[in-house]
Amino acid sequence: MTVVMPGVRELHYRVGAPVRAHFPGHHRSTRGDSGFEFRGHASLLDAPDPRRLDLHASLRDPFGNWAVRVYSQRMAVPVVMVADLSASMGFVGACAKQAVLADFVDSLAWSAWRTGDSFGFVGCDSEVRADVLLPPTRARGAGSALAQTLRSLHLAGRSAQALLGAHRHLSRQRSLVFLVSDFHLPLAEVEAVLASMAQHELVPVVVWDAAEFSLTPARGLVRVLDPETGRQRWLWWRPALRAQWRAAAQQRRESLLRLFRAQRLKPLFIEGRFDADAVTRHFHS
Repeated sequence: MTVVMPGVRELHYRVGAPVRAHFPGHHRSTRGDSGFEFRGHASLLDAPDPRRLDLHASLRDPFGNWAVRVYSQRMAVPVVMVADLSASMGFVGACAKQAVLADFVDSLAWSAWRTGDSFGFVGCDSEVRADVLLPPTRARGAGSALAQTLRSLHLAGRSAQALLGAHRHLSRQRSLVFLVSDFHLPLAEVEAVLASMAQHELVPVVVWDAAEFSLTPARGLVRVLDPETGRQRWLWWRPALRAQWRAAAQQRRESLLRLFRAQRLKPLFIEGRFDADAVTRHFHS
C-alpha cells in the first residue's frame, strides 16, 4: 500500500558516488553480498559461496582459480539539512524565506522516509539552535513536526557563525547534506563552511527573493534595513542607484557560482516558492 502525506510533494534525490553504509536502502554501494547489482569476480576462497560460481570466468582464469560472482547490496544514506536561521532568513518578499525552508524540510524528510533513509536537521544562527536540532531519525512524522516549528520560529540571530561548527553534528559516515542559506555572508566565511563539510556530498541551496534586490518605487526616499545588524539607512532611490543595486546582486551571484565551482559543487537556487520538482530536476538533469 502506498502511503501519501497530504499536501507534501515528494522529491527524488540521488548520490553521485557509491555509499558506504550498513543499512539496506535505495542507493548504490560497494558493500554487501546479497544484492542484485553485479560488482565483479572474487576468488572462491575470498567469497566462499559456491551458489554464485561462474564457470565461464573460472575457465578463463590463467591460474585455474574458481571465480565467484560478487554483487553489491543497495544501502541507505543519512540525509541532513544544515540551515541558516539568522535574521536575514526571516525576510518576506514575494514569499517568506522561512516558509520556503519549512516546505523544503517537510518535503525532504518525507522523501527520505519514503526512500528508506534517515533525516536530520541542524539549524544555526550565532549558535546551533538546540530547540530545532534533530538527530538523524527514521521516524515518519519527524519532518512534519519540525516544519511546523520552523514556520513559527522567531529568527533574530545577528549572524550565522555557528555554520562553521555544524559539521560536528554530522555523522562520520559520508552523508547527503543540504546547506540551506541566503549566503549573505562574507565569501571567506562561506568557503570555510564548505570546507568543513567537504567529506560529505554537499548541495548548497541558495534561497533568494527578488524583492531583496529591487525596490518598487522608481524614485523617492526609502528606508533600508539590515535585519542582522539592525542598522537602518535612508536612501534617495533613483534609476542610477537601482542599476547599481542590480549589478551588485548579479556580481554576488557570479562570485558564489565561482566559489561553488572551485569546490566542485552544483548549487540549487530557489528564488520564489519551494518547488519539489525543481529539486528533482537538479539531481537528474
